[in-house]
Amino acid sequence: MQSKPQVLVWLTCDGVHIDPATGKHTILGIFSNICGRQFPFVHPYMVWFLTVSDVQPGKHKVRISMGVDPAQMQPLIEREFESKSPLQRINLINEVRNLTFPAPGQYDLLIEIDDEVLLSTNIQVTSQ
Repeated sequence: MQSKPQVLVWLTCDGVHIDPATGKHTILGIFSNICGRQFPFVHPYMVWFLTVSDVQPGKHKVRISMGVDPAQMQPLIEREFESKSPLQRINLINEVRNLTFPAPGQYDLLIEIDDEVLLSTNIQVTSQ
């Protein structure tokens, strides 16, 4: 029986530095909410850092969608990645540029691998 992929880490941050000598990841500026002065608000740059395991060997597709209504999620990131073994921990660095928030509120995020939901979470957007 094959195991379902597991989310080990989900972070929203300012950036990720990968040490060229060791391959270690340094996470920069973790945040859990966004503040805007006026709306619609455009957030210039953020990273959605995702670590998964228990992914069967081969090529896979990750999709990250966002919306204010879970029934109307819009895909923002769709990309392929490869797993060598279910024991491998796979770090996926997803850069998000110029993300528009029409109004303050709670925005739902949906993370899927191969069309299977792994995580449903949200990010709070407030006005200053």
